[in-house]
Amino acid sequence: MNKSISTNHKTEILNHIKRFLFYLLLIVGAFIMLLPFLWMLSTSFKSDNTVMVLPPDFIPNHPTLENYLEVTDRFPMIRFLWNSLFVAIFTTVGQIILSSMAAYAFGRMIFKGRNALFLLYLATMMVPSQVTMIPQFILMRTFDWTDSYLALIVPSMFGVFGTFLMRQAMLSIPRELEEAAFMDGANHFQVFLKVDLPLVKPTIATLAIFTFMGSWNSYLWPLIVINSDELATLPLGLSLLQGRWETDWNLMMAGVVISVIPILIVYLFAQKYFIQGMTMSGMKE
Repeated sequence: MNKSISTNHKTEILNHIKRFLFYLLLIVGAFIMLLPFLWMLSTSFKSDNTVMVLPPDFIPNHPTLENYLEVTDRFPMIRFLWNSLFVAIFTTVGQIILSSMAAYAFGRMIFKGRNALFLLYLATMMVPSQVTMIPQFILMRTFDWTDSYLALIVPSMFGVFGTFLMRQAMLSIPRELEEAAFMDGANHFQVFLKVDLPLVKPTIATLAIFTFMGSWNSYLWPLIVINSDELATLPLGLSLLQGRWETDWNLMMAGVVISVIPILIVYLFAQKYFIQGMTMSGMKE
């Protein structure tokens, strides 16, 4: 009896030690991941002569907001923010609509060659986006869409990953719900709109976060199709802060902090759906 109690006590101690080491490892990993963001935030409040001091000073001795005022005075940051926000919102809404409709067709409608067509569609994910940029640019020039919002929004509205994510979520919906709706006289569009979409709201929120972040951080495609400063997005505007010979890192970090704030707001708004959406996307019928 005593030996059994002693064994159980040792096992409990070992479990506590393992749990402590596990959480310690998580804390260290989280700190390493947050370190660049802390340096970014700290640098945005530093003056020019305190940016490159050694050892790095994560808490500025004399924090200042002059960097934020100067970066908004020297560059049209409000215009850049508006362009990025406008493009990101319309891109996100468009991709949610198109991806969910395609996902309904691939996941809920039955037609010959459905699985083969979806696999062929899914295989395009293996093609790097850089390979398709030149054909897309030629297409935009043919449509006379270069240097316009259409060139920034329309190509980004079509996404294979979004269709895959939404299809996986829709596969988890019981077919009995759709059959009951069909028996009541509903058509495919009504079933899609009133039955399936309300059940995959977490996945829609997840896709919205991914799409918004991708559009907000996009740099290469806007660099190719946009020529005027009036239509430049925030990543293009931030590139103006980097000089040819030297860079004012305090101004650069102030601009980056401004660019990160909208993404944090979007994530905080939709975070309660994020884990649910990732869980649903992994389910199968």
